[in-house]
Amino acid sequence: MQKLTRIITLSVALTVVSGCSYVGVYKRDIPQGNLVTKEMVSQLQPGMTQEQVTYVMGRPLLEAPFDSNQWDYVYRLDEAYGGVEQRRVTLTFDPSGRLSNVQQQGDFSGDIPVSTDTGLGPALEGADPLDALPQERIRTQTPETAPAPQPILRSE
Repeated sequence: MQKLTRIITLSVALTVVSGCSYVGVYKRDIPQGNLVTKEMVSQLQPGMTQEQVTYVMGRPLLEAPFDSNQWDYVYRLDEAYGGVEQRRVTLTFDPSGRLSNVQQQGDFSGDIPVSTDTGLGPALEGADPLDALPQERIRTQTPETAPAPQPILRSE
């Protein structure tokens, strides 16, 4: 009986230690591509130039390699404990570079939740890297506050 108890205890301990436990694994949402919202798409008007479209939508994720008049904006959100949401907007320009057609795929009715977590992780685009440093380390010297250079004295 003692041997059976030891075997069962050892089996349970090995199972828990090996990672085959009932404790869940941490997952996080994985956003990929260009964030495309309903508001962004509603601002697109036929006849807009490529620069105007870039101002509204940003640079496209995909430009057709053989046809530079087609831009694709793709956004995919793989939710950690849910499904996958994908949105795609294909913009077609005429030969003069004006927007001629807008095609949408996916559900644009609701907003996609975007995490604004300020914890550890990659820096946000446009963020100042010095903001991540502790305040006491940010002591840069400007030309007005820098000490004057000392002359070098030579004895010959």
